[in-house]
Amino acid sequence: MKRILVTGAAGFIGMHVSRKLLARGDAVVGLDNLNPYYSVQLKQDRLRSLKSEANFEFVNADLADRVAIEQCFETHTFDAVVNLAAQAGVRYSLTNPHAYIDSNIIGFTNILEACRHARIGHLVYASSSSVYGGNTRQPFSVHDNVDHPVSLYAATKKANELMAHTYSHLYRLPTTGLRFFTVYGPWGRPDMAMWLFTEAILSGRPIQVFNEGKMRRDFTYIDDIVEGVVRVMDRPAEPNSDWNGAMPDPATSSAPYRVYNIGNNQPVELMHMIGVLEDTLGMKAEKTMLPMQPGDVPATYADVDDLTRDTGFRPETSIEDGVRRFVDWYRGYHGAT
Repeated sequence: MKRILVTGAAGFIGMHVSRKLLARGDAVVGLDNLNPYYSVQLKQDRLRSLKSEANFEFVNADLADRVAIEQCFETHTFDAVVNLAAQAGVRYSLTNPHAYIDSNIIGFTNILEACRHARIGHLVYASSSSVYGGNTRQPFSVHDNVDHPVSLYAATKKANELMAHTYSHLYRLPTTGLRFFTVYGPWGRPDMAMWLFTEAILSGRPIQVFNEGKMRRDFTYIDDIVEGVVRVMDRPAEPNSDWNGAMPDPATSSAPYRVYNIGNNQPVELMHMIGVLEDTLGMKAEKTMLPMQPGDVPATYADVDDLTRDTGFRPETSIEDGVRRFVDWYRGYHGAT
């Protein structure tokens, strides 16, 4: 049995990762601050399914609270840490920038320091496909430079990767960053398109379609994300003996540091996703076509060759299967017909 700290355990990905670890016999300490960025009731409902497990312990704390994080690490011994707590959302970062600094920068510093002093065997942390920012070459590769973020959210995630590398270099702390691509599925986030569209269509309200629908997203089903997270967690990052400072590879290092994409490797036109959702719901959407939002990008597409080579796993859930599973869950959760 491993003892794992999962931060953001009441969040979408955190809940599913915790479930997976508990199901295989690990002990999980789940940390979350239950902030009201979106429905606290949804977070509490997610937690309810975890608290029934004998090997799960919940800690209500904020990453930015250094004393609380230090106490958590003093009270418990962890084999690995999976840091999924963060202030998420590109659009929210345009109006609430300080929330991203508090959680994603100060909070992540507290996690790094705690992992360093506790000599944690592996820190796995959530990055984001948003770090690719202004890059246009696709599919997005972890071996490309990502120096042109187009939102503060993306900049904080890029900063996390740089901070992690520093701790891997200075203190030999094994760290692995995971760039998630448009995650969706049961228990998902209410601020994301899949939930927003489903809710609006069932309520007879128009959906907001940005960039006139000319968007492509590498929609990645939650089960595929979780499988990737757990497989990566089980193999701590190691130094790349071939790393060369004259031609530095951004995805590896002479330190125990790695970065991977986790995406479906099959970008989908936004209008196609909407069509699949309409077919699954048996209802047509009224569409309000809008321009591109500041901080957004027209397309995402993950190169997952490194993930597949190192873990033997490649995400493969189709948008049709994923949307059906999400809609089945959504109807059940809300009692919708």
